[in-house]
Amino acid sequence: MNPQVLSVAFVTVAHHLADPELALTAVDGAALLTHTVRGLLDTPGISLVFVAAPERCAKSFSEAVDGLPCRVVPAATLRQAFAAVEPSLSPDAVVLVHDALRAFTPQRTVRDVVDAVRAGASIAVPVLPMSDTVKTTDPDGIVTATVDRDGLRTAQTPIGFSLPAFRSALAASANPGLADTAGATIVPGDPDAMRVSSAFELTLAEALVAGGDREDPL
Repeated sequence: MNPQVLSVAFVTVAHHLADPELALTAVDGAALLTHTVRGLLDTPGISLVFVAAPERCAKSFSEAVDGLPCRVVPAATLRQAFAAVEPSLSPDAVVLVHDALRAFTPQRTVRDVVDAVRAGASIAVPVLPMSDTVKTTDPDGIVTATVDRDGLRTAQTPIGFSLPAFRSALAASANPGLADTAGATIVPGDPDAMRVSSAFELTLAEALVAGGDREDPL
């Protein structure tokens, strides 16, 4: 590999409760994983795309991205997947961790994350303002208070890391994710970057594709 790789994206099914096979759900005739990888490859500034696949999904994930210039790495953790590319990275490389189920994240969101890290952020994450009213409850299920949502945000992916920050995150967790972003710089998220993991979200995704009016989707 090129010893001066400046950016690498790891695609994974991020949520610890998610079934990895959800990434193979078809939207407009192609798997969510296929949409995600295609978009990353088309995004300026992304040098390499790796798909971190659980062993049981390696073959099906490989089939989903067949013909695309990416690499499927059978790996139980991002730490294992990272070992396959780390020697090729430039010291100032940007590392992205992206959820395969966020297949329609606009490219501008990905660029904003990369640009934030290149501008000096150790970690960058796209977020949206919290729109729902948030309540706290006691152990008996009784509402005790309404939380001020002005400072609350919902986080999306990709998460961007500087190379030192990603190594530190891997030292703390084999699968760094949204829980590892304390102190991160935020960039604007996008409603189209929803996680497609339910029948309702799948319907929305089909409508997005059918509409054909999204701005440079991922």
